[in-house]
Amino acid sequence: MSGSHRFAVRALTLAIATSTAGLATTASASMGNLGTTYGVMPVDVATAQSLSMFNDQVSATYYNPSYLTSDERGELTTGILHAEQELRSSRSDADGDIISDSPSQHVLIGMKTNLGSLTRFNHPIYLGFIAGVEKYGKELLAFSSETSETGQFLQYGKEPLFLNIGGATPLWRGISGGFSVRVTLEAQAQLDAVSTLGGETTRERLSVNAEPSLKSILGTTIKWGETFCPDSSCFLDGWESAVTYRTKSSASTAVNSNIIVTQTIPDPGLSLAVATIDSFQPETIALGTQYKGDGWRIGGSIEQQNWSELEDEFGRDTIRDQQSVSPGDRIRFDDILIPRLGAEMDLGQHFAIRGGLAYEESPLKTTRNEELNYLDTDKIVVGVGLSATYSRTRLLAYPVRLDLGYQYQQLQERDFTIVDFDGNEQQATADGDIHVVSGSITLKF
Repeated sequence: MSGSHRFAVRALTLAIATSTAGLATTASASMGNLGTTYGVMPVDVATAQSLSMFNDQVSATYYNPSYLTSDERGELTTGILHAEQELRSSRSDADGDIISDSPSQHVLIGMKTNLGSLTRFNHPIYLGFIAGVEKYGKELLAFSSETSETGQFLQYGKEPLFLNIGGATPLWRGISGGFSVRVTLEAQAQLDAVSTLGGETTRERLSVNAEPSLKSILGTTIKWGETFCPDSSCFLDGWESAVTYRTKSSASTAVNSNIIVTQTIPDPGLSLAVATIDSFQPETIALGTQYKGDGWRIGGSIEQQNWSELEDEFGRDTIRDQQSVSPGDRIRFDDILIPRLGAEMDLGQHFAIRGGLAYEESPLKTTRNEELNYLDTDKIVVGVGLSATYSRTRLLAYPVRLDLGYQYQQLQERDFTIVDFDGNEQQATADGDIHVVSGSITLKF
C-alpha cells in the first residue's frame, strides 16, 4: 500500500472521528426507534401499541395527534424505559451466539395544555410534546453507521433523541383532527487541514452544523355515537375509529474533508465525503378501532409500513454503499402489515390492567446482504401493564396516575448467509429475546 493511499485512509478516519466527536459517543446503528420498536409510554408498551391510537396521554403526539382532544385537562408526564435485549446469531465458526446485548435506556418527558384561552373564540386547541433521551439523558446525539462481517440487527439499537410536538382540535360532533411533527437532525461537518505523512496536522479548521428536519404526522378520530347520535343513545355509542399517517424520517450525517499533505498531495488537496443515515422510520399508515364499555375497552389496529423506500436511501448512503454491489445482490425490503390487538379493564375506582398482542413480519426481504450483513426476523410481541390513580392528595388539585408496563418480544429463528469482507460465506441462524420495562407518573392540571 502506497504512502498516499495509507494517508487517505488515515485522513478519512480522522475526518469522521473528529467531526462526530462533538456530536456523540458510540452507539449501535439502528433502523428502528423508541416509538415503533417498543412503545413510548407504559400504556403503549403494555398493549403492544394496539391501543396507542386511543391513548389520551402525551404519546398521542406520535401515534395519533387528534386524540389529544380526548381529555380537556392539561397534563405533565415523566417516565423511564429500560429494554434488555439478547440478539443472537448462531454460526459454526463463532465462539458464542450473542452479537448484541446492550440495553436501551430512555428518560421521557411530555406535556399537554389547552391554548384555547389565548383566543376569543372559546374553541379548544391542544398543544402537546414528548421527548425521550437515550441512556437516561447521558446521550443526546449519539450516532453510528457501519458495515459488518459478522452480522448486525436491523431494528435494535440506540436512538438517542426522540422528539415530537403537535396540536389538535375538535372539528365537528365527535370528529377531531391533529397534526404533529417528528424532529430529527441532519448534521453536516467540514474539516480542512494540512498534514505531514506522519499524520501531524496544522492549520486545521472544523465546522459542525446540525439542522432540524421536520416530518409530518396526521391523525383523525371519529367517535361514532357523538357523530351520528348526538342527542340520544344508539348502537354506535362507545365505538371510536382513527386513521393516522406518518411520513418517512431518518437522522443523517454528512462529513466532508479536504486534506493537503505536504510534499505529497498539493493544493487543492485530497477531498473525502461521507453521507449516511440512522434511525430510519418508514412511511406508515394506520387504521384503528376500539369499543369502550362500562369500565373496560377492547381495540386493535392494522399498520402498514412502507419499508421498500429504504432501498433508495441505502443507494445514496456512502457507508452502506449499494452501488458497488451487483443489482441482483443488493439489499431489498418489503412493505409490511402489522396487526395489533389489546384490551383494558378497570379494577375498582383506582386500578386498571391492560394487555396486548402483535405480530410483526420482518421487512428485510433478502437473507444475503454482502458487507452489510443485516439480520432481522419476524417477531411476536406480548405486553401487560397496570395503572394506579390517586384521586386525592394533600397538595395537588387533580388526580395523580402511576403506570407500569412490561413487554416481551420473541424474535423467530431465521437463516441468513453471512459474507465477510474477503467474500467468504457462512450460514447463520438469527433469533433473540427482548424484555422491556416502562414506568411513568402523570400529573393533571
